[in-house]
Amino acid sequence: MEIKFNSILREEMSIYDIQKALEQGEVTSKELIMYYLHRIAMYDQDGPKINSMLEINPEALFIAEALDEERKTRGARGALHGIPIVLKDSIETKDFMHTSAGTIALENYVAKEEAFLVKKLREAGAIILGKANMTELANAMSSTMWAGYSARGGQTLNPYGDPTLFVGGSSTGSAVAVAANFSVLAIGTETDASILSPAIQNSVVGIKPTVGLISRSGIIPFTYTQDTAGPFARTVTDAAILLGTLAGVDKEDSATYKCERRSHEDYTSFLDSKGLKGARVGIYHRASNEYYDSGEYDEVLFKQAIEAMKEQGAIIVDDIDIPSFHRDWKKGVMLYELKHSLDNFLMGLPAHFQVHSMKELILFNQQRKVQSLKYGQDKLEMRESLANTLRNPEYIHAKLEDIYFSQDQGIDYALKKYDLDAIVFPSYIGSTISAKAGYPTIAVPAGYMESGRPFGITFASTAFSEAKLIKLAYSFEQATKLRKAPQWR
Repeated sequence: MEIKFNSILREEMSIYDIQKALEQGEVTSKELIMYYLHRIAMYDQDGPKINSMLEINPEALFIAEALDEERKTRGARGALHGIPIVLKDSIETKDFMHTSAGTIALENYVAKEEAFLVKKLREAGAIILGKANMTELANAMSSTMWAGYSARGGQTLNPYGDPTLFVGGSSTGSAVAVAANFSVLAIGTETDASILSPAIQNSVVGIKPTVGLISRSGIIPFTYTQDTAGPFARTVTDAAILLGTLAGVDKEDSATYKCERRSHEDYTSFLDSKGLKGARVGIYHRASNEYYDSGEYDEVLFKQAIEAMKEQGAIIVDDIDIPSFHRDWKKGVMLYELKHSLDNFLMGLPAHFQVHSMKELILFNQQRKVQSLKYGQDKLEMRESLANTLRNPEYIHAKLEDIYFSQDQGIDYALKKYDLDAIVFPSYIGSTISAKAGYPTIAVPAGYMESGRPFGITFASTAFSEAKLIKLAYSFEQATKLRKAPQWR
């Protein structure tokens, strides 16, 4: 016998849509969670088998019922009260779910404390619906591993068109869960392109914030310098709501100290449909030939996006130059910091775990080759012999050069030279220079290629410019309204 859901529930409801229905008593959070669980069962784990979800929170329905009762007796806590959200599988939760970063070695790891951002979500009344699949160890396993694959979760598929379509990495499951309407919101993490890439590939909004705007404590680390969590949503409005909840100082993460007077509790105040009017926007056309030949670029769609910004009153500064964009970025930071941070995380695992170092993780995988090493582990093996101290001159020089060439001779240089509010890139080609700088970028949908493959653009700027970027991205989104839901076959 088929389950019949409340007729008000439909695909692609926004946070405001849902809150209005909840306030008017037209639907409950319990019904909402049941609706999304049904979609996960029908389309993620069956049917087209998108495979974006790694675990479901067994307490989600109970939490929803409690929040429904709280709404009746004391009112809603805010915009996220009773709203489901999915977390990347590297974000720790203190509940019955595991945190494994997609590895079989950690498939039974249950955290004793939860991430600072998870605490903030719970305080805001959000419902953690489950954990999303991800590229295993945030793409630190193998140079041949397909994005969106993990030994524990298998391969996540792109919900648009051809199932072999690139899904982006490594926060793949988080982006896909939102794109396919398995959740209202999701959180991913980025070291370089791990939020921006899947956002573009799956036609959703993704915000990679300034490093330090959102606490990293309670998240399995891969670098100290570049790691940050960030929101996925189907609209800029929903992403802005989530960003305001996540931002703030955490005494356990020194990177957040600098954001005390530079973050906002409510980024929705910057949602201005006329936000592009008078804004000076630099357009970057100087990507590598490899990118232009990759199939990710669509010249017509990019030109249409630029024209749309012009029509909204933006002052377009075309074909800007960023001097350091094509420099040979050294691997030192990601090479050494991943070894150091991952080793330290593994060292802190409970005594009964078989893995307490990268060396032991490599051995564990070798002993379970069939399950664990479909793509090998050459990236892990390459780092295994490195010292677990961050004093190597190659590392120190790389760290200093990354900061100097991405900030002083990179993003900040271009913003000052051309007197810009933001830089717009096709797709996510600016992810590396922004990641090295620790600067924010917002990805927004910008149409679909003839093949059905999503295309998007990214707005980037200097440190703690999220408010300005949200203003510009929202204005572009409202003027174009290009995003379409995936069509199930």
